[in-house]
Amino acid sequence: MRFVIFGLSISSSWGNGHATLWRGLCKALNRRGHSVVFFERDQPYYAAARDWHSHPGTELVLYSQWSDISARAQRELRSADTAIVTSYCADAIEATDAIIEDGGCTSVFYDLDTPVTLARLHEGESVAYLGEQQLRAFDLVLSYTGGTALDQLQQKLGAKHVAPLYGHVDPDVHCPAPAVDVYRADLSWLGTFAADRQLMLLRLFIDAALRSPQYKFLLGGAQYPQDFPWSTNIYFVQHVPPPAHAAFFCSSRLTLNVTREAMARMGWCPSGRLFEAAACGAAIATDTWSGLEDFYAPGSEILLAETTQDILDALDMSDSELQRIGQRARERTLDQHTCHKRATELLNLLSNTSNNARAFSRDTERGLHART
Repeated sequence: MRFVIFGLSISSSWGNGHATLWRGLCKALNRRGHSVVFFERDQPYYAAARDWHSHPGTELVLYSQWSDISARAQRELRSADTAIVTSYCADAIEATDAIIEDGGCTSVFYDLDTPVTLARLHEGESVAYLGEQQLRAFDLVLSYTGGTALDQLQQKLGAKHVAPLYGHVDPDVHCPAPAVDVYRADLSWLGTFAADRQLMLLRLFIDAALRSPQYKFLLGGAQYPQDFPWSTNIYFVQHVPPPAHAAFFCSSRLTLNVTREAMARMGWCPSGRLFEAAACGAAIATDTWSGLEDFYAPGSEILLAETTQDILDALDMSDSELQRIGQRARERTLDQHTCHKRATELLNLLSNTSNNARAFSRDTERGLHART
């Protein structure tokens, strides 16, 4: 199968979670013999922190503006089996128009930011990556978020066929690794700054650091403001590239997962970082949200934290207890949450969509014959 993807970024993981997900998924598809052409607008902030260029079977096409590659996109679509447009793609509307105009392949919209999409619509805001038809023109709509979000994508945006395609992890990249001194800590947090995560981060990370000066806290990520409330036992690493994530997670006794507010409120939306840390065998403490137990068993595979005291209690656990929790999470991840597992799910969804389309076409043709 030949895939053409119009996405936010696969070449740079700086300040976005899309890139790591696409790298794993494309590699898993390539290993099954499928080919991918990935179109990405060459943004200066991604170019300055580019940490991926290619993989056998996946071709990256960087461009400055849509007019530069519109003809190339049309050529690729003519030979494609599946075309995918993603949320936050810089030229999503143009790409959608090109896919619909071609009409020869299965058209897919993959919303990797469903809670944000729905929240903006609820507030009456425009969504730059959705055109006038919204999701009606696509054969299949995939959502990074499950639960009630799937119903809303159909009811509010007109999706005909919708299914979850959750986050995942590449077990070749994220696996147990030796501790590295620069990342050693009692509690670590890896994530880009987001204002809607700040309140929970303050409770589970900042306040925990203030109340336990005997522990070392490590924060890694981009876009943190100058007025971030640092303390003397909080250390900072500005950018941790994907190849170093394993060492980052494995160098702390406990690592924290904090979900963005819209994602937590909607539920069934596990972050990519959650799967990455679990695949590394790290003990994880996470904020709570509906559906979490569908991915990891609270108490035995993951620790739940709603208050500062919950974090302090987790830090007081023995190393052996934390290691057992991390190992169980790793086993669950390798069984259910790898990029290879998601590639299989994607291919099955595409097969069902194609079969449904052929059945619809046959039924339509029979109806025409019956009328004539």
